Amino acid sequence: MKRKNVYALVGMLALLALLAKIAATATEKKAPDGGDANAADVAFPVTSMTARASDMRAYIELNGLIEADNTVEACPEINGRYARQLVTLGDRVRKGDIIATVDPSKPGAPYSMSPIRAPISGTVVSLPQKIGSTVTTETVIAKIGDIDHLQVRLQIPEREIGNLRRGLPAVVSVEAYPKESFTASVNRVSPLVEPVSHTKDAYLAFDREDGRINAGMFARVKLYTRQYRGCVIVPDDAVQSSGDTTIVYVIAADGTARARPVEKETSIDGYALLRKGVAAGEKVVVEGASLVSDGAKVRDIATGGDKAAEGMNHE
Repeated sequence: MKRKNVYALVGMLALLALLAKIAATATEKKAPDGGDANAADVAFPVTSMTARASDMRAYIELNGLIEADNTVEACPEINGRYARQLVTLGDRVRKGDIIATVDPSKPGAPYSMSPIRAPISGTVVSLPQKIGSTVTTETVIAKIGDIDHLQVRLQIPEREIGNLRRGLPAVVSVEAYPKESFTASVNRVSPLVEPVSHTKDAYLAFDREDGRINAGMFARVKLYTRQYRGCVIVPDDAVQSSGDTTIVYVIAADGTARARPVEKETSIDGYALLRKGVAAGEKVVVEGASLVSDGAKVRDIATGGDKAAEGMNHE
């Protein structure tokens, strides 16, 4: 039994010696040049992008409705029975043309037909009543619109109305032509904020008439609200928070990342617009920025360069 205990003890000591040797080898890892490697010599793999100076435009995306610039309702001058319709949808009329008649007769007391006239020159865009129905002086018989001059009606959220003014440019798209875009600008702005929805109506006028655009179409609108000129632009991922300070890591000539305090104006389309702190042409850390620290060595494995900025909303 004693001999077995001795063998067991020898085996345990040999195992401990082997484990100690493995640990010592891991601790004394050699660098490629034969020197000892340490944490200061580790280069963090990162990707970078060259900061650019450019003009950019802030915008909001909204849905709107395309409608005639001026639409007026035609109503009877007397109560009675809707007797005759003299126009159809799409007909062009002149102001004063008779578009329908109303029979004001009552049993035992016949009267002459009462004409309904077009209140403006334009196109018939709606005929909501059926022949034979009873109508009053408040019944809409037809709607006449000036469809040669179309507009887009938008509801602007209250938080955005501080930037709203006449002349703001916009780009409009419609489902019928998904690959086309139509330029427009703010033509009129309501003086009131709607108390329930907290929105303000704004109207866009198209820069050019286009027969493909029809009243009643649903519109998607990108309305440009503010322009920033000469800002230095970097990806949002490059901007980090360090306590109360906003920083960007700039790659120095010696291959180290240097924390640079910056002042950020705003973000547009995934890019940060900086007022100060970084100059155009400097390389900033993008991927890996959250892992490095000031003075850390970095290895730039992929440079975004200008390709990373191709999608920016700049002019």
